[in-house]
Amino acid sequence: MISQPMKIIFYFVVLSSLLVFLVSFYVIASAKKEVFNDLTSLTGSQKNGEYIFNAAGCSGCHTAPGSDDRIILSGGKEFVTSFGKFYAPNVSMSKNFGIGAWSLNDFANALKKGVSPSGRHYYPAFPYTTYSRITNQDLVDLWDYWQTLPTSDSLNKPHKLQFPFSVRSLIGPWKTMFLNDEWVVMNSDERGRYLVEALGHCAECHTPRNLMGGLKVKSWMNGGINPSGLGNIPNLRQSIDTWSVDDIAEYLFSGFTPEFDVVGGSMAEVIESTKFLNFDDRIAIANYLKNIGESAK
Repeated sequence: MISQPMKIIFYFVVLSSLLVFLVSFYVIASAKKEVFNDLTSLTGSQKNGEYIFNAAGCSGCHTAPGSDDRIILSGGKEFVTSFGKFYAPNVSMSKNFGIGAWSLNDFANALKKGVSPSGRHYYPAFPYTTYSRITNQDLVDLWDYWQTLPTSDSLNKPHKLQFPFSVRSLIGPWKTMFLNDEWVVMNSDERGRYLVEALGHCAECHTPRNLMGGLKVKSWMNGGINPSGLGNIPNLRQSIDTWSVDDIAEYLFSGFTPEFDVVGGSMAEVIESTKFLNFDDRIAIANYLKNIGESAK
């Protein structure tokens, strides 16, 4: 039989371990806002901000379904995934329904940390794991331009997520595993890498995900099952293997393939943003995509 002192020691160890676990989980699960002091000394450029807005494809998610006005960011678009349904929020400059009451620091926390002004985690359906690599100057310029955009009084739709994915605190541990600022492809065109891995968030669709929804970095741009369950996302290492750099640059501008097919599906929405990129940047993206090879981690 176990003596009474041994039972006391056993229960003490168990309770202490449980307490340590709960405290550790609380620390990891908590959404941590940051003060970005480096941003306050920068002067924004609305012209570059508009360019970054298009390079980052902001309209593609936040324009209302069926709307042709790409600067009214009223949200509402539905994204069907294996975790449930996500709805793009209203990110117009409405103070009551959008982000018009935000500060530059709030904007930075959203893009770089995935944290809301109220201190809650954003779900990674918002690709802050990619936007976290945005430069400080581009972020300031983007916010400067954003403040010129119109307002919308559209209400946000609540996400429809399955348990336990509906528990936002679980995003904290998820971030410790999948949120970092490291580049994936080395020895690549630096401008192209920035446009693809920081702004264009191409990998969010074109890279397969693990069971927790994190990108399988070792299968970078290898395509995979469409999160909606409808069809597959193309493997970019294979699908453009026979395309030239100029072919890719033209595709990003006009949506025409070298075989004169026209872009379709969700990629058509991407072209609505990339067509505003200048020729050099489209070439930089093409060089990146043509040289992924073994340079990905």
